[in-house]
Amino acid sequence: MPDLRGKTLIEANALLTKNGLYLKVEGEDYDPLIVPGRIVRQDVPAGNKVKEQRGIKVFLSKGPKVWSIPELTGQTIEETEPVIAKSGLRIEKIIYVHSDSVEKDRIIAQRPNPDEIAWGTSSQKTDENGGRQYGLSLIVSSGPYEMVYTCPEFSGKSREEALALAERLRLNVQISGSGERVKSQRPKSHTLIKSGEPVYLQLGGEEIVR
Repeated sequence: MPDLRGKTLIEANALLTKNGLYLKVEGEDYDPLIVPGRIVRQDVPAGNKVKEQRGIKVFLSKGPKVWSIPELTGQTIEETEPVIAKSGLRIEKIIYVHSDSVEKDRIIAQRPNPDEIAWGTSSQKTDENGGRQYGLSLIVSSGPYEMVYTCPEFSGKSREEALALAERLRLNVQISGSGERVKSQRPKSHTLIKSGEPVYLQLGGEEIVR
């Protein structure tokens, strides 16, 4: 059995006739490499032995397929699944990265971008119905990077100094009472805390409200 891939119908027919076979065109399919009108695949692999007078089924190339890429950034993967399926695409790779600005589980970036034209490439795969799908790569937020600190000493600091320090360490400060300086705090200084955890500060001489 000769290799017909990439050949014209005239070339393929001549090869098959020489080997006592004949050509049967079954349909067309997208292919990113083979010129439209040339053979993209055959039902009997090249090199196999076949009986004479057998019809060899072939499919002709329609050239590369072009996909419209939807805008996915800012959405969760669950929210994008219907849009991706409708567009004939599939998620090929998901990369999770920490982000201070993008909410956890939301898409930060995508490849290809919406303004790019996606042509069929070697990253295509065939779905269960025989259709071709183009792969997407998504970068998704896993939320802020969790850091562990030794809780600083807030007592004695002014309200403004305490708030500035808490913001720098990404601590969630909750202030109660009145006055210009921190009288007491919870948790105590030198206690291990994680970024984002609450720190309760009491101004003036009152006790911290729990």
